[in-house]
Amino acid sequence: MQDLTNKIVLNNPIGDYLVVALVLLIIFILKKRASKNITRLIFFLFRKLGRKINETEFFELVLAPLENFIVFLTGFLAFSGLTFPKAFRFQVLKSTSQDLISGLATGVLIYLFFYTILKVIDYMAIVLEKRANQTKDYTDNQLIIFFREFLKALVIIACILVIIRFVFNQDITKILAGLSLAGAAIALAAKESLENLIASFIIFFDKPFAVGDILKVHQINGTVEKIGLRSTRIRTTERTYVSIPNKQMVDSIVDNISLRTNRRAEITLQLELKTTASDLKILVANIEKKLSEFQVIEQSVYLSEIRSDAYLIAIEYFVQVIALSEFNQLKQKINIALLEVLEQMGVGMAGKDKILSPSRLD
Repeated sequence: MQDLTNKIVLNNPIGDYLVVALVLLIIFILKKRASKNITRLIFFLFRKLGRKINETEFFELVLAPLENFIVFLTGFLAFSGLTFPKAFRFQVLKSTSQDLISGLATGVLIYLFFYTILKVIDYMAIVLEKRANQTKDYTDNQLIIFFREFLKALVIIACILVIIRFVFNQDITKILAGLSLAGAAIALAAKESLENLIASFIIFFDKPFAVGDILKVHQINGTVEKIGLRSTRIRTTERTYVSIPNKQMVDSIVDNISLRTNRRAEITLQLELKTTASDLKILVANIEKKLSEFQVIEQSVYLSEIRSDAYLIAIEYFVQVIALSEFNQLKQKINIALLEVLEQMGVGMAGKDKILSPSRLD
């Protein structure tokens, strides 16, 4: 038996062939268990990082490429212990058959490794998309797609560079230098676009506003309809459609009206000079009482100015956040109620044409 295993066939003992065959047989039998254990380890690490992931989906997406990588890696290591047979040695151009087969096997191994990484990136994107779908803001979905494709592009570039280095035995430092120069040139040419892209990331992570919010920026009032990678689109109160570069959205003062806690209104009553101090005190008290009959959560009524042509009563009040149409209706009811208070007390407005000064809406 020992003579049989020591017999040389194609420059290798038969015993070495038997060892390789045994290793391949074992890995084919145990590949499911081995790959599942490794996948479970990766799954456990994801869980430790706080990722809420589905175990079944994770196994379906990652298990198959990981199995292929483990099987090929084991076969690669097993065959690397054998001597390449002289009978199969020949030369193609400047490369030998041994170099060609070794390079091909190395290239396939590198490809399978990076392909597994790509599948892990795909699964991470699926997890993040499920989380993003739970919100009404579609910005998350857009950026997840961008980051997924961006990371996959980096992995593919890394795969190509590794293949060039270990399969074709080429120095990649010159290639990296060329890529860095090209990247610098592209960055200078697309400086504004890159600034807007970075600003979109800031908007994504900082979340100063979201789709559906009402904003005031650069004297523009409107509702955010879309947040892109270059610009934010706003439907203005005039029903026009405005695109504002994201860099300006980040650098400017943005008033997010949707995040306010209350609506505020202000009225100024200009009363005639014949109104007595006693009437002014009673009027202020009656106005406070009248305001309390409405949906007012905070109010302020006081004599703000004594002028040569009129006494000014300043009225400020806050209500809950309600729709603009409802707020305008409430303002109208309060204004009419105030006029009724003035009529009941016989207090007149200063000047013929002065009734109420325009209210300011915040």
